[in-house]
Amino acid sequence: MEKILVVDDNKALAKLVVRQMEKNVTDMLVDVAYDFAQAKQLIKDNQDEYFMALLDLNLPDAPNGEIVDYVLSKGIPAIVLTGSLDEETKSTFIHKDIVDYVYKGNMDDINYIFNMINRLSKNRQYKVLVVEDSMPFRNNLKKILTSLQFQVLTAAHGEEAMNYFADNPDIKLIIADYRMPIKDGLEILKDIRKEHDKNKIGVIILTSPDEHVSAATFLKSGANDFIAKPFGKEELICRVNNTIEAMENINKIANFANKDFLTGVYNRRYFYSDMNEYLAMIQDTDEPYAVAMIDVDRFKHINDAYGHEAGDKVLQYLSKKLIDETKDKDLVARFGGDELCVVLKNTSNEDAVKFFVNLRTSIASHKISLKKDTIEFTVSIGLTFGGNDYGVDEILELVDEALYIAKESGRNRIEVTK
Repeated sequence: MEKILVVDDNKALAKLVVRQMEKNVTDMLVDVAYDFAQAKQLIKDNQDEYFMALLDLNLPDAPNGEIVDYVLSKGIPAIVLTGSLDEETKSTFIHKDIVDYVYKGNMDDINYIFNMINRLSKNRQYKVLVVEDSMPFRNNLKKILTSLQFQVLTAAHGEEAMNYFADNPDIKLIIADYRMPIKDGLEILKDIRKEHDKNKIGVIILTSPDEHVSAATFLKSGANDFIAKPFGKEELICRVNNTIEAMENINKIANFANKDFLTGVYNRRYFYSDMNEYLAMIQDTDEPYAVAMIDVDRFKHINDAYGHEAGDKVLQYLSKKLIDETKDKDLVARFGGDELCVVLKNTSNEDAVKFFVNLRTSIASHKISLKKDTIEFTVSIGLTFGGNDYGVDEILELVDEALYIAKESGRNRIEVTK
């Protein structure tokens, strides 16, 4: 488990921070040091385990912020805490490779720290592409974004950026200068928006004071935000985090509408929408696909014998297994009760049969742990293959028919219909 190091000589404040951190920051342990010497020893013993350090600038044995340079030298990201609003001190430390500089004046400031730590933890999953023709400025942006825990790619102009994007379609955020050779930031923005909306991929445009172009030009073209140079490190951090959080919140709302709350897979309504789009897209091709309906055998018995919590765990396990073993382009949906429908796209009949045979076998050999028991369960699977210009309802009738045969023939088996 990762750790957070808190270094502050104010013991009451340090204990308050720890208590609040245990409530607000999940899955991380907290170590506390009250002086520079204790911090050094903790880092020596646990250096590889620290995700983040919160550092007071004024310690009894290091009154001038020496702790900051030491922690950074060990490769540990740092948030500086201070009880002073001295701008000269702030200017000195904000230009170091710290994550942020926070005034610890009240609980709002303390809560900001927890929000930042959670934000940094989430940022590790995201790729950010920086597009800037000035190498010093590009490197500085990379350094700041890396401190925010992003995976950072850099490009010197728009054409190079689009090549990076083609190789890394999972890029979450693009920060691009407006005026660049070959392809400028506005052209990048328009190219991205042809395929991806602002809730999928964020774009922040940077401009210089002499560009004489309004923010509306970029915002109307689909930019998530706009930053005028020169700007401070803190402004960049706030705008980047705000952009990422806005996209996360929009996607969370979309998931509430499209996904099943219990299992996290798509719901029946989304299944129909996605399948209709998919069938229309492959109408003039010979792309093979397979559709399966999976039903938990004797699910009512599981609920009656072990309780509905056990039934929920079975469905959650099965759903996670399907999500983990299918590809991103495939579709997993819960149709209600204990039925889940799976679509394997661009998959041969032979590969589809192998997939579901292995799935059935793996599920039958797995045990789910409950508080006082372990349970085993099996599934029956009805399978059909794409073709014959069938619509969604016709396909579902075929897999339901195959599933019925599997159930009637003894369960824990696969039946195929065409």
